[in-house]
Amino acid sequence: MFDGIIKLLNQIDDVMYYPVLIIILAAAGLYFSFRTRFVQLRLLRESCRLIMEKPADGQKVSSFQALIVSTASRVGTGNIVGVSTAICLGGPGACFWMWLMCIIGASSAFMESTLAQIYKKKDKNGGCFGGPAYYIEQALGKPFIAAVFCVFLIATYAFGFNLLCSYNLQSSFAVYSFYDQKTTPLIVGLILAVLVGFCLMGGGKRIIGITEKVVPFMGIAYVLISLIVIACNLGNIPQMFGQIIADAFDFRAIFGGLAGSCMVLGIKRGLYSNEAGVGSAPNASASADVTHPVKQGLVQTVSVYIDTILLCTATAFMCLCSGTPNTEEVAGAMYVQNAISTVFGSAGPVFITAAMVLFAFTTLLGNLYYVDNALIYLNKKRQPSKRFMTGFYIVCVLIIFAGAMMEMDVAWTLADLTMGGMTLINIPCCLLLSGQVIRALKDYEAQKKAGKDPEFRAEHIGLDAEKLSFWK
Repeated sequence: MFDGIIKLLNQIDDVMYYPVLIIILAAAGLYFSFRTRFVQLRLLRESCRLIMEKPADGQKVSSFQALIVSTASRVGTGNIVGVSTAICLGGPGACFWMWLMCIIGASSAFMESTLAQIYKKKDKNGGCFGGPAYYIEQALGKPFIAAVFCVFLIATYAFGFNLLCSYNLQSSFAVYSFYDQKTTPLIVGLILAVLVGFCLMGGGKRIIGITEKVVPFMGIAYVLISLIVIACNLGNIPQMFGQIIADAFDFRAIFGGLAGSCMVLGIKRGLYSNEAGVGSAPNASASADVTHPVKQGLVQTVSVYIDTILLCTATAFMCLCSGTPNTEEVAGAMYVQNAISTVFGSAGPVFITAAMVLFAFTTLLGNLYYVDNALIYLNKKRQPSKRFMTGFYIVCVLIIFAGAMMEMDVAWTLADLTMGGMTLINIPCCLLLSGQVIRALKDYEAQKKAGKDPEFRAEHIGLDAEKLSFWK
């Protein structure tokens, strides 16, 4: 019976991503790109400058802190295991489709994060919060759809992604001689669950503090090691690019087995990794204290690039240029560990395991930061009781423990389905509200051209300030 359920879920997953999500993501991303005149590329320098802009009140959440929280969720085991799985099961061409969807998807990230800023709410301490649920309710007048979105978000970030994250971490130990299929996943899951549970009891501020310190360190270290492996295999670079391009445009192979093709797997794993348009990052974006919503929208495009163009590409190039066979048997952490060991020997897999530990840890914390926001919305925009949150966190910790002992196919399918549900709600809502973001962008650029530090006024884009909570 269990096998039958998994087979059904796989079939739903296949249809959800092709044709439904692939068409929606590509069409929406292109529409946003042309409407904004490719703001994700045109204002990239401005986006990078804004990252370091500090809020007027030093006690409030900065653009950088909001970026780090969203990057903590984006940057994770998917950057290693997701890319490896896409290449091993779909082929090297998956890299091309990840890059393409990253560039197109960055415009969706700009849209959703700008909307989250426009419709953010004030908390009792003068800070701010928000996300897709708030702009779906306030701008579209659809509280039921907003609530459904929150349910999908909780299913994705408290369950689907955390199951997968825990599985991915324990799989990185499979290359070691001490690995036992029964005991090792149990031990790894237990340790990870205890550590995450300890940090969760510190609340949202602690999550921001931990991720702000760990994410830059782990990202830089991983890229540097990847560059060393690539530098040691420079002679293979032309052949590697040849493989990527040839496989990406082998349409006979793609359409012959579409569900498992490089195109579909590249888009799936790219979306899982950078989450552009999914509706997750806006929950962090809304907390930033900025003078204009467009500022945080621009900052969030950088997070998408950091994830896919930098970290996912580092993994792909390191693996492909090493000459290590990319077979189905090594799909996951093992393929990356085999690649890095060609240069660093037995120390290579140890580094990947260490990176996986850090990636998994920060991903789990970032995921549950988003969940807090959804729970507040469902609880009539009030913080749930301490007793409820303690019980909920205990369930989350148990999910993390259980994920370590799941099978790969089950973990990926559940994560894909819940993430797909979020995206199918968020993207159409962003399309309906895109006119407001376009007007906000024009207002921002006009003020910049006049030499001002842009400040937002609702009436500038035709909105009634009385209907907004924050921008009075």
